[in-house]
Amino acid sequence: MDAAIALDSELGNGNGNGNCSGSTVADMVDASHDATKLPRVMVTGGVGEAAAALYLALFRTPAGLFLRTNSMFYSYYGVLVAVVLFGLVEAWAGLWVSHDLLRRRAVGTTMLWLSVLPLLFLAGVGGHAILS
Repeated sequence: MDAAIALDSELGNGNGNGNCSGSTVADMVDASHDATKLPRVMVTGGVGEAAAALYLALFRTPAGLFLRTNSMFYSYYGVLVAVVLFGLVEAWAGLWVSHDLLRRRAVGTTMLWLSVLPLLFLAGVGGHAILS
């Protein structure tokens, strides 16, 4: 029983109840201090960013400020495509960092903290899409 709980907590389910909301930022901070957690956080964060941006691009139409001009309308989709590509690059970098943690930790940490900007954009656009 203890091994199953340890496995669940290692997979990111926290205390085993499946509720992992709010732990993303804590995982990022832990990963910046512990090199063994860095690849896992990078891969899951990158795939999550790419999936969220792809969902917004395919199923949510732009609203608010993005409807004022055609250039803003197209920039909405351009930025979402850029976030999808950045998420995939981040996931690939997580796999790359996992092969040599000691030498590639600085690259992984930099990439991890750069991923905060796309997350903020996705939270703003996704939150606006959910609230409206």
